[in-house]
Amino acid sequence: MPTPLPLPPSGAALRDAFLLDPQRLYLDCAAHAPRLRSVQAATEAMLAREALQPWTQDWEGLLALIERVRIQAAAWCDGDADGVALVPSVAYALSVAAANVPLAAGEAVLVLAGQFPSNLLPWQQRCVDGGARVRVVDDPRGDWTPAVLDALHAHPDIRGLALPQTYWRDGRLLDLDRIADAAHARGAWLVLDLSQSLGALPADLARWRPAFVACAGYKWLLGADGLAWLWAAPEWRAQGCTLEHSWFNRAARDDWRFPLDQPAAFLSGARRFDGSGLVDRLRLAKADAAFAQLAAWDRTALVEHLALRTTALRDALQARDVPLPVAMPTSPHILGIRPSPAQWERCVRALEAAHIDITARHGVLRIAPHLHVDLDDMRRVADVLARALRE
Repeated sequence: MPTPLPLPPSGAALRDAFLLDPQRLYLDCAAHAPRLRSVQAATEAMLAREALQPWTQDWEGLLALIERVRIQAAAWCDGDADGVALVPSVAYALSVAAANVPLAAGEAVLVLAGQFPSNLLPWQQRCVDGGARVRVVDDPRGDWTPAVLDALHAHPDIRGLALPQTYWRDGRLLDLDRIADAAHARGAWLVLDLSQSLGALPADLARWRPAFVACAGYKWLLGADGLAWLWAAPEWRAQGCTLEHSWFNRAARDDWRFPLDQPAAFLSGARRFDGSGLVDRLRLAKADAAFAQLAAWDRTALVEHLALRTTALRDALQARDVPLPVAMPTSPHILGIRPSPAQWERCVRALEAAHIDITARHGVLRIAPHLHVDLDDMRRVADVLARALRE
């Protein structure tokens, strides 16, 4: 386990936890996390072990690693490892959700305009298959929460809501407390994609009472590509339908005695949803190391210090009188800046020339720093943007 690190506003102790290119300023954790040194070390150790000592890859050791990672993932949900499945992607997780939640012909599922396709395509297909419809909340260019609540009130056919906590394009924050209360008062289910918030923001599943939650493992959870998390509410752990049927999520795998007259029983809890391709020690080792480092940082302080970085940028832009509106209400860890069309190309070119890595898409500069970024780095971004707009 990595040594617990302090959480000052900035400094070498935080930067040194990550592997960084000193020639670039990486501000795109919303796309992919910067690599932790501990994750890199775990990767190299597992690669060497698999290559040089394949006979050490024992079955019991693999099961222990799987369950340790499952427990660590559950700590970011409700703490119950029985609620967590290991799956290959968020799309897989949300396809499980779409296959299970009730949605009859003539009913509707509510999504946001421009919602990430992993949390759109499964619902579109479910609606095509079952005669239901997707209702889209138009982009308000401001607060999503009242727009969602208005849509829920206006459309009695809405049976469920499939939403994020943080909007992926620009970091706008949804008030899931209010949305969950309104949804449950209507008897509607809630499915959440927390890929842009879990690991950076707390998740109050007890308050929100979702049916399913999905999250990528490689963004704010700092882990591996090809390994994601599905949390299932208790009622789905005992009766949910799986996407695939394999030896991996069946109890008979432990002694390899699979009966021919009927399918073997599923593993307990959400393990029934485990993806069969995840007998992969490399991805598990990455996740294990990432969760250990996250556990070494105080979770409340982590949220506060991520917010320090985006706040530093907002304050610096204001101090330099840079007329770049910020998407609001913003999440504390992602800042979406919306230049005018005339400003767009200048801003993008200036950031690229300064070797500052962000996502520039759909008219938004999405800036998503992690703890490797110094507060002075954020002020440097403001300087670059200010110079670009004065040219």
